[in-house]
Amino acid sequence: MIELLGLRTVIYPTTDLAASTAWWTEVLGFGPYFEEPYYVGFDVAGYELGLLPDANPADGAHVYWRVEDVAAAVGDSIGRGATLHTAAQDVGGGIITASVVAPDGSIVGFISAPAAGG
Repeated sequence: MIELLGLRTVIYPTTDLAASTAWWTEVLGFGPYFEEPYYVGFDVAGYELGLLPDANPADGAHVYWRVEDVAAAVGDSIGRGATLHTAAQDVGGGIITASVVAPDGSIVGFISAPAAGG
């Protein structure tokens, strides 16, 4: 059984990172805390709102559930009928993400991050 530790991140795929960043900055009333050509991140009330230029917009927003062990969550999900969408990868700073496609076709993301302060 996967223990979900709460929602953590929503990623919006985009084909125009600059335009998406400008739009979200206007909507939120503040700019991103992280801005690189490969990813833009906003801290919205303690949650991550990310913009990802190399993902498929047709997949829709990607929602990531926080878990202790991404690989175990993926394995458990696949054992229950899901298929792999994106393999586990370190996306920087020890943050691990992966996603599966549930039997109903929805994409389910998992994320873990190192503990703060060590």
